[in-house]
Amino acid sequence: MNKHFWGPRHWPSWFVVGLFKLLARLPFRLQVALGCGLGAMGYRLAWGRRRVARVNLSLCLPDADSKARERLVREHFGWLGVAAVCQGLSWSASPQRLSRILRLRHRERIDALLEAGRPVIVLVPHFVGLELGGTAFTALVHPGMYMYQRIRNPVIDAQVRQARTRFGAIPVERQDDLRGLIRTLKSGVPLFYLPDQDPGRRRGLFVPFCGVPAATVPTLGRIARLANAVVIPTFARFLPRGEGLELCFDPPIAEFPSGDVERDTARMNQVIEARLRTMPAQYFWVHRRFKTRPEGAAPIYPVRRRR
Repeated sequence: MNKHFWGPRHWPSWFVVGLFKLLARLPFRLQVALGCGLGAMGYRLAWGRRRVARVNLSLCLPDADSKARERLVREHFGWLGVAAVCQGLSWSASPQRLSRILRLRHRERIDALLEAGRPVIVLVPHFVGLELGGTAFTALVHPGMYMYQRIRNPVIDAQVRQARTRFGAIPVERQDDLRGLIRTLKSGVPLFYLPDQDPGRRRGLFVPFCGVPAATVPTLGRIARLANAVVIPTFARFLPRGEGLELCFDPPIAEFPSGDVERDTARMNQVIEARLRTMPAQYFWVHRRFKTRPEGAAPIYPVRRRR
């Protein structure tokens, strides 16, 4: 690690890293309890993110009444706190510790494809257990490639990269050559594809997400076609009462890719929506998923006025 990272200006970041690693030594159930408490505090203090979550839920779950949506917002912040407290497990837990926490559902679906030598894309939407689930996957199932975006804080960036690669995962930055990614995918290394963040107008394609036009990265179908890859939707879910984390491997997306970019991108969103409705409190609602709007459409999120 760069020696300049040890300077006084980075000491607060090292304190955070050390704190997370200390928390990782606690029993998992205690980490979950602490995380729920942290989430309750975040619900009260992070009013901006709370407002974003409320807007997202009103758009994506319009059939729920306001009281039900508010309960989901509170529960969601609790799971956000759990994910934060468990960050240290992603950074330092051994495979043995991870195996005691992780539950795998329908692992045979991905094992059969990997054993047959098929290229596999693991579609992993942004549910709150994603970071810990990704680490456990590389440690216990198979190392893979993942798309990486640098974090501004260099200490945290270095720690996250080290943690994500310690079991053999391969980072791929957005600007890297797609041809290299395809070659590695064809060689039998699965790709973790994170699809559901707002990419902006230039990189995104507007397709429905829960009935709302959402700027969506349209490259999943293209990568699957070039690599002749099977797409396995995979979802990380924290179990209740601190019982562990579950990775659910759904069946491969049928008749995918179709060759129609818009149709494939919309199909991907439909897959995410279907699972979202089975575990709504753990989807990443505090992200401004609909920030980029179609031409002429009004903004969805309120703008904070400066005094």
